[in-house]
Amino acid sequence: MRNKTCVAIDGPAGAGKSTVAKLVARQLGLLYIDTGAMYRAVTLKALREGLDLTDHEQLTALARRTKIELVPGAKQLVLLDGEDVTEEIRSPEVSRHVSLVAKVPGVRAILVEQQRRMASETGVVMDGRDIGTVVLPQADIKIFLTASAEERANRRAKELANKGYTIDIAKLIKEIEERDYIDSHREVSPLVAAADATIIDSSNLSIDEVVKEIIKLIGNP
Repeated sequence: MRNKTCVAIDGPAGAGKSTVAKLVARQLGLLYIDTGAMYRAVTLKALREGLDLTDHEQLTALARRTKIELVPGAKQLVLLDGEDVTEEIRSPEVSRHVSLVAKVPGVRAILVEQQRRMASETGVVMDGRDIGTVVLPQADIKIFLTASAEERANRRAKELANKGYTIDIAKLIKEIEERDYIDSHREVSPLVAAADATIIDSSNLSIDEVVKEIIKLIGNP
């Protein structure tokens, strides 16, 4: 019988949501849905087209004519209008601008509808900023995964260094704090822990420790 469990993992940028969510989904045989990748894909397309990222009407129209596919596998692929942009959407430029696009109400409405449709078909582990509060408020398990800005910056710097980017840690911390502010103060679907979410601070935990904690919670909902 197919596992229909629905797990929502929210939290700020760099808290390790995607890595943890992928591992949890793999262990439980659930579909992993990276909502952040969807907003990043729209952001990448907007940057490529040179759009004004403060123009909500243009960004909404862009999202409406954009096809985003998440292809399951050992490494989930992100296809933007059929093009594999899995790596490109993780670039520093996209990271710097994604919060501006993600706060646009029209963009969120379009992508949330797609996310809900995906989750209606099977059991999922979905991560993002508003999964437990807006996208899947009926989720069986809700997790709010966080970590200090310094720890998140160090993790992100290591990840980018492995891809050949040179990173200024102080600047990265500032960008993360600015992104946190934008995400938590936007008018539509702000970043906030759901009232019934379990908060996990991963600052001093390994990925495996976080995954084990979540698996334990799912086993005892």
